[in-house]
Amino acid sequence: MIALTLAEIADVVGGTVRDADGGERVTGGVEFDSRRLGPGGLFVALPGEHVDGHDYAVAAVAAGAVGVLAARPVGVPAVVVGPADPGDALSCAALAADTDGAGAAVLAALARLARAVTDRLRPGGLRVVGITGSSGKTSTKDVVAALLAPLGPTVAPPGSFNNELGHPWTALRVDETTRHLVLELSARGPGHIAALCRVAPPSIGVVLNAGSAHLGEFGSRQAVASAKSELVESLPAAGLAVLNGDDPAVTAMADRTTARVVRFGRTPDADVRAADIALDAQGRPAFRLVCPTGEAAVTLQLHGEHQVSNALAAAAVALELGATPAQVAAVLAGYRPSSRWRMEVTDRPDGVTVVNDAYNANPESVHAALQTLVAMSQTGRRSWAVLGPIAELGDAADGAHEEVGRLAVALGIDRLVVVGEAARPAQRAADRTEAGGQPPVLVDDADEALALLRAELTPGDIVLVKASRAAGLERIAAGLLGEGVTPDTAAERSGG
Repeated sequence: MIALTLAEIADVVGGTVRDADGGERVTGGVEFDSRRLGPGGLFVALPGEHVDGHDYAVAAVAAGAVGVLAARPVGVPAVVVGPADPGDALSCAALAADTDGAGAAVLAALARLARAVTDRLRPGGLRVVGITGSSGKTSTKDVVAALLAPLGPTVAPPGSFNNELGHPWTALRVDETTRHLVLELSARGPGHIAALCRVAPPSIGVVLNAGSAHLGEFGSRQAVASAKSELVESLPAAGLAVLNGDDPAVTAMADRTTARVVRFGRTPDADVRAADIALDAQGRPAFRLVCPTGEAAVTLQLHGEHQVSNALAAAAVALELGATPAQVAAVLAGYRPSSRWRMEVTDRPDGVTVVNDAYNANPESVHAALQTLVAMSQTGRRSWAVLGPIAELGDAADGAHEEVGRLAVALGIDRLVVVGEAARPAQRAADRTEAGGQPPVLVDDADEALALLRAELTPGDIVLVKASRAAGLERIAAGLLGEGVTPDTAAERSGG
């Protein structure tokens, strides 16, 4: 973050300096986890489900923090803020969060601080890129960051820090040297993306798709598309909207922005498009990148044909900010996934391949993962799909799971293991359409699935693990690989 005194922070967030004279200068990072604080930092005291950050304020200052952003005096230098104001536009996301009054107050103050910092840096050349979509946000965010890093110092969130806590936390990583801030925007309801855009207004907005994720919260695909369009509606007239030309609902968003529009996709009239797509034996795509400034041959190390769309979206951003097609191709050729549990492919010493795609799921991403599994097993390897529930689909849940089960059979996947009662419709649909081979198996939980796999996997098998985040199926992949699992944080509990 840029250096600010406690008095300056208090002025920005509408708080009061307590137990200090206000001249204390924050020169380090802003952290809500006291264990991550370094010298000169600012500790954000958030009430949590099990612990209250205010109780760690003294320890945070002892560890080197200059002060604390808090909802009440904590006995050490602090900026204390009052309740979040429902009429304040920057408080909207905080008030929508599942938190108490003190938590909303601190989150709203954090949002105001992030807005003030990014506003100060924007005239100096900071470009803010916002990315949203029903699926692929995190993967695309990571690729965008990799493509922009050679063009100048770039800040992007780890994992899926894409909500009312992770968003301002990421924005506050920037300083006077930062040229690019890449942000991922999620939503659990209408107005959430618009609120996040007010925290760090983007000049470039990328919309990947508008699918059926979180139908239970939004009610319809049209409502999902409307929520995603809040990003392009927030762009300035001098900005850029990067839209998926292969998704009609996203293409239609061109009418909802005053910004210039660039379309990416496979369609021949896309501004940034992929031609001659081919997959290798590992399901990794290669294609010809075609754009107004030239062409380049691209070979991805990412698994799955759906990664072509993500790569094109990222390429469109990088080309806008000065990269050449050859530079884009060179970075993409060496890029490896940097966020966990998203098509992570690991080969065990015995020849079993584990594809851990367990971070999250929606119907479209499950379909893409199954198709990738089939592409990777074309050399005669036995394919296993271990699928858990797809959450937040409301009344569409049973139908979506049934479609997944039928697709698994249609694609010829050798073994289907369905985890959990909520996903039972997938097992039933696959059982009804089973055309020979071994019938699908329903197990109660991740432990039972892991025991089954350990007993029956043979060298050369490929195992896909996929479910919504709440199912916790990453434990299956970790168990197969002999690894531990690190829980996510409040900043990484995302919406769609």
